[in-house]
Amino acid sequence: VIQRVKSASVTVDGTLISSISKGILVLAAISKDDTAKDVESMAGKVLKLKLWDDDEGGRWKRNVMDIGGEVLCVSQFTLLASTKKGNKPDFRQSAAGVKAKELYQSFFKQVQELHEPDKVKDGIFAAMMDVTLCNDGPVTIQIDTDPPKMENPSGLDKVDLDPDLVGNLTKIVKEFQIPAELLE
Repeated sequence: VIQRVKSASVTVDGTLISSISKGILVLAAISKDDTAKDVESMAGKVLKLKLWDDDEGGRWKRNVMDIGGEVLCVSQFTLLASTKKGNKPDFRQSAAGVKAKELYQSFFKQVQELHEPDKVKDGIFAAMMDVTLCNDGPVTIQIDTDPPKMENPSGLDKVDLDPDLVGNLTKIVKEFQIPAELLE
């Protein structure tokens, strides 16, 4: 989850760990199915996401790097909670501790490398963190390395067509010409 912020910070046990001014707060969840390739892809995606207007009034034209903004990354496995059965969150989609930590740290380092390292901060992995933010907009975007597949985006029932009929329709469309006198 990416949030465009005016400011954000992380505090652990009353101690300020990190804070940023204008930029993005990234709440990062590592799934049990995530890979190093997913982490690399996501690091580039969060930095390239166009969340700000440009100086000429163009909407959604600039990313956090374009504005010289900062990034605060926070690991948050609870984003992957499922409540399909009952009211108690199920976290089985979250990666186990060691894998989650390695992939999260890899994600954080890649974001630093792709941006300016001193402008990329994070919290403490697996700590109870107080995260505060001033959401700008508010603008909150959810992105996923493995979004749900849409079986039939049209919503129409599937129709079985005769392959010969489809071939003939293609020929008809390709060969159809409008007489010039009808165009006037």
